[in-house]
Amino acid sequence: MTIPLTLITGGSRGIGAATARRLAQAGHDIAINYRHDEAAAQAVAAEVRALGRRALCLQADIADADQVGRMFEAIDQGLGTVTGLVNNAGIVAPAARFLDTTPERWQRLFDVNVQGLLLCTHAAARRMSTRLGGAGGCIVNLSSRASEYGSPNVYVDYAASKGAVDVLTRGLGRELISEGIRINGVRPGIIDTEIHADSHTADLLPQRTRDIPIGRMGRAEEIAEAIAWLLSDAASYTVGTMLDVSGGR
Repeated sequence: MTIPLTLITGGSRGIGAATARRLAQAGHDIAINYRHDEAAAQAVAAEVRALGRRALCLQADIADADQVGRMFEAIDQGLGTVTGLVNNAGIVAPAARFLDTTPERWQRLFDVNVQGLLLCTHAAARRMSTRLGGAGGCIVNLSSRASEYGSPNVYVDYAASKGAVDVLTRGLGRELISEGIRINGVRPGIIDTEIHADSHTADLLPQRTRDIPIGRMGRAEEIAEAIAWLLSDAASYTVGTMLDVSGGR
């Protein structure tokens, strides 16, 4: 039986770290990408190893094609060929009205949230594609419910980048399934992670939480469960689908 090997971008904290733990419990070896916090990534790797699975930490800015190429080569050499990819890494920017934002901000959001996803998906898919001699695989993209709401007065530019993720998930899901690659996405709602500090929206959480039918924020572990299901054989007929995990919002 082949042991699944999954790369998680942005795997050192939040949803990425929770996904690493959940997939290790399901029997995956894990490659953990991080950009800055090596100590946090190594702590997640230690948890994966404690569950009896192999783990490798890889520093890379996923918006940089050369760094992404070197990251995949390191996985090839250190763990083997990836069978799964979780495109989790993403950034937000401080909450702002559109007319107060800048082209530099838009560029960085799209560089990481869209270009980074494209680079990692391209590298993984070339290894997975049955047309190119691979054994197939699964990819899960992390989007956001912001892609549908548009996030006016907060970060429409971030929401737009996640709208691109939705389109890529549907289009590539339908294009690459014939090559043995199953692609789906998860759209989290408001999740209790560090992202709120990153976007300076923590003061908005009480009001936003009242708007959630279930009455609370989600947990990173709840998103990890959805990701694990989409990567599993239980989701074998699910292709190009966006799964909302948002408490009814």
